[in-house]
Amino acid sequence: MKCILYKITLLSIVISLLNCTSKEKTTVEETTSNTNATNLIEVTKAQFKNSNMTLGKLEEKSFPTIVSVNGMVDVPPENKAIVNAKMGGYIKTTPLLIGDKVTKGQILVTIENPEFVTLQQNYMEIQGQLSYLKADFNRQKTMLAENITSQKSFLKAESNYKTALAKFNGLHKQLTMLHISPENVLNGNFTSETTIYAPISGSVTKVYVNRGSYVSPASIIMEIIDNSHIHLELSVFEKDILKIKKEQEINFKIPDASSKVFKAEVHLIGTALEDNRTIKVHAHLEDESHSNFLTGMFVNADIITDSVLEKALPNEAIVVIDDKSFVLVLNKTDENNYYFEQKEVEIKESNNGYKVVKNANTFSPNTQFLTRGTYNLLGE
Repeated sequence: MKCILYKITLLSIVISLLNCTSKEKTTVEETTSNTNATNLIEVTKAQFKNSNMTLGKLEEKSFPTIVSVNGMVDVPPENKAIVNAKMGGYIKTTPLLIGDKVTKGQILVTIENPEFVTLQQNYMEIQGQLSYLKADFNRQKTMLAENITSQKSFLKAESNYKTALAKFNGLHKQLTMLHISPENVLNGNFTSETTIYAPISGSVTKVYVNRGSYVSPASIIMEIIDNSHIHLELSVFEKDILKIKKEQEINFKIPDASSKVFKAEVHLIGTALEDNRTIKVHAHLEDESHSNFLTGMFVNADIITDSVLEKALPNEAIVVIDDKSFVLVLNKTDENNYYFEQKEVEIKESNNGYKVVKNANTFSPNTQFLTRGTYNLLGE
């Protein structure tokens, strides 16, 4: 009898334990199910349609391989002119200011110096002597041919004439360089002034003199730059130079002036290293007509050296929260709803509205992402 009671008691204990285990298991399963359901973001199909949301998969897109460089806007050497005086003097008039437009041959400044008068006087005196010296030289030449005069007298007459002729031609050239008319000088019209004209058309970018200041031939009076043709002078580090080839595309910005991206093309590649271990790359702009670039503007540029295929998603599919990037992956769907799961992704570069997903291999090829409307669900 005691044995039967013992068995009945033992059986009751076992049944109780099994019931407890079953209840705990059911509780755990329910908790897990509720937790998973809580992590999903539910969107009704009506909301999905009204908000113009879209689904999509990872796409293979071409992304450029770039070399990032810095540089500046510049002009060809023939489009930049430094204005100085051929002879020293005092500035009498200087009507131009920085920014003024000038055309080639326009008056820039007037210089005054008493030495200009002395130069003209010498020119006129030499011109007056030339007739006599030439006549004497021809007479000595004839007399020498007839053995009437000595060789010494002939050589002296020849030397005097050719020396005076050389001085005359030299003074004539100096007057021409000073823009003083030799014909006016020979007519007795002397001047103490000379005018400096614009060597090129362009804009005045620097003025170094004031009225009354003295300038020497080495002094810079002003600078003129013609911006009708501009280019980029880029500095490429030695380690990247072998990647650069002619006609490669360049995207560049003027960071201090605009966020707009402009295009250029590699035109020339330097053949010598600078002191800072960089090489100059000369690039031509794709379109110069719609820009107001100024010489010396700082440039950030990306030279496109190659392209690669990468798995990518549209920019709209990715939301950045606390410096981390997230996407919404379609977990399941039923008759009335979509259920999305938030996933973290690693992002590389962006191009043409798409971003490279570095950890794309963690998703299956058929994984569907919310490609439009992600910010409305995560950004808020």
